[in-house]
Amino acid sequence: MADINVDVRKETCPVPLVEMRKALRKALPGDRVIITGTHAASKKEIPMAADALSVKIVSIEESGDEWVIILQK
Repeated sequence: MADINVDVRKETCPVPLVEMRKALRKALPGDRVIITGTHAASKKEIPMAADALSVKIVSIEESGDEWVIILQK
């Protein structure tokens, strides 16, 4: 099991979503994709996309302007 880190801080849509999908394509079953970002709309869109792709949302954490979403394939 591996962690794939995706840093999309300062990026706006659609970059965070595109990068999430790229990371999920590379991930093996059981791998975690850890996405760090600052764009508010992406914080809502990434979990919706994960649901649509049947990817498990492990956690969503916020600290100030920054958020971290952990997905598991």
